[in-house]
Amino acid sequence: MDMKLAVAAEIAGAMQSFPECTLNKEEIAGMLEVPPDKKLGDYAMPCFRLARVLRKAPPLIAGQLSEALEGSALFSRVEAVGGYLNVFLSRKEMAEEILSAVLSANGHWGGSDLGAGKTVCIDYSSINIAKRFHIGHLSTTMIGNSLKRIYDFNGYTTVGINHLGDWGTQFGKMICAYKKWGDRATVEASGVQGMVDLYVRFHKEAEKDPTLEDEGRAWFKKIEDGDPEAMEIFTWFKEVTLRDAKRVYDVLGVSFDSYAGESFYSDKMGPVIDSLRASGLMVESQGAQVVDLEAYGMPPALIMRSDGATLYITRDLAAAFYRYNTYHFDKCLYVVAYQQNLHFAQLFKVLELMGADFYKGMEHVAFGMVSYEGRALSTREGYVVYLDELLDKAVEKAREIIEEKSPNLENKDEVAKQVGIGAVVYFDLHNDRMKDIDFRWERVLNFDGETGPYVQYTHARCCSVLRKAESLGKMEPDYSQVTDDEAQDVLMSLSRFPETVRKAMDGNEPSMITRHVTQLAQAYNKYYFEHRIMDEHDLAGTAARLNLTRAVKEVIATGLYLIGVEAPERM
Repeated sequence: MDMKLAVAAEIAGAMQSFPECTLNKEEIAGMLEVPPDKKLGDYAMPCFRLARVLRKAPPLIAGQLSEALEGSALFSRVEAVGGYLNVFLSRKEMAEEILSAVLSANGHWGGSDLGAGKTVCIDYSSINIAKRFHIGHLSTTMIGNSLKRIYDFNGYTTVGINHLGDWGTQFGKMICAYKKWGDRATVEASGVQGMVDLYVRFHKEAEKDPTLEDEGRAWFKKIEDGDPEAMEIFTWFKEVTLRDAKRVYDVLGVSFDSYAGESFYSDKMGPVIDSLRASGLMVESQGAQVVDLEAYGMPPALIMRSDGATLYITRDLAAAFYRYNTYHFDKCLYVVAYQQNLHFAQLFKVLELMGADFYKGMEHVAFGMVSYEGRALSTREGYVVYLDELLDKAVEKAREIIEEKSPNLENKDEVAKQVGIGAVVYFDLHNDRMKDIDFRWERVLNFDGETGPYVQYTHARCCSVLRKAESLGKMEPDYSQVTDDEAQDVLMSLSRFPETVRKAMDGNEPSMITRHVTQLAQAYNKYYFEHRIMDEHDLAGTAARLNLTRAVKEVIATGLYLIGVEAPERM
């Protein structure tokens, strides 16, 4: 049961006394508010919006609704205060309804079939070939992974796309460097770092011998022309890079349905360019080919340089048409940093001008930047934090904390991995995605406060309580024993989880789920410390409290899964 919708349904029934008002329960649910003070009710509905339709004063409307709702089993009392209708839920009935609904959902509480028959493509991570995976890729990877899980959870068919950065003259330079100074065994053994070392050497040597730049361009031309040797080396570079990246993806629990990168669209740009030219949208400007977007407050979209070279937007246009024709998406999300706001605004506008109606389902899911221990990352300055090293360090630090706090814990290595990796992911997804993140270890691995380890520990605490209760056997719950304020806070948080999941999906904002499970964990821990869960003299009350604990465990596990974090059963 979504309690908000249940309240809205009751009010919708009372609205029948106002035939001129046609609000349905979903619209009423949208009007409901949670009062800042519990003395004003569990939910409140402002009646000011109804005044014009009903031609009555808001206090009069609230009063009439209050009278119509008297006797509802869902409410212990209903009050009209000013222009507000304040409702107080019947605590015992609410506890039974919510806990029965959560536990009968079998781990799918908050899920839906809203996306049944619909497809969403999600473009995320998009690493560069022959470059190491660094902390700057964390947000795009984990936001995209979380969105894929959230949309799946709501019935959508999802297509996760890793749009690889695998096109450009740098790959000709890489082949040139490999042919001059590299060997296959060394690159195979050292992986991406071996290719990075060759690329760095190329630029050092090119400072002394500028003709190397021409050789690099010549090798890239061979890639463009499909030269067998160039393509074999280029393909191998990609295989080595993806092999290294897959190790990181496996640790993070991230997967993709497609690795079609920029090179995949090299033979698919022609029809797009032809269409732009035929429609008159593409015009010449200083030798280059552009789409003029001045009328829309944007600089021209550069489609081809004066030398005929294509750009990111050319390939993105080709990719958009390919994805729509292949997957027939209802939505296509691009999880890319906010520095690319203009690029995507231009991309979507050009598609609109081309008459590609599917542009309406395309959205740039922007996010902020990541700094490390108060310092901005800079590849040029050599200040880069590689993601595999960061994750290894997180696991190592988590292992040290576990050794100190729980020296007798079984499977310490496995739990350290769950906690360390989970702490990094949780930290990345805790704040609004548009906020910049300053990664600091003392915050990330703190077991108190709004952190991954804190929420994971709460899940483990619930599991511990339930293990201890196994010997009690099956008991009939008495839900009048979970009507105290602390239990009610937990129940309300459980009831609002489906609404949070929907909002997170609608806003492409995983942090909403992260914050919700944090608040649920806080509410349960307060309850845990204020109340004795198991009481041999009150088995019916014990059963109710155990069901509350079981529901919290399941919803925390679901919430953590949706943001890409594991839920340890022991810590």
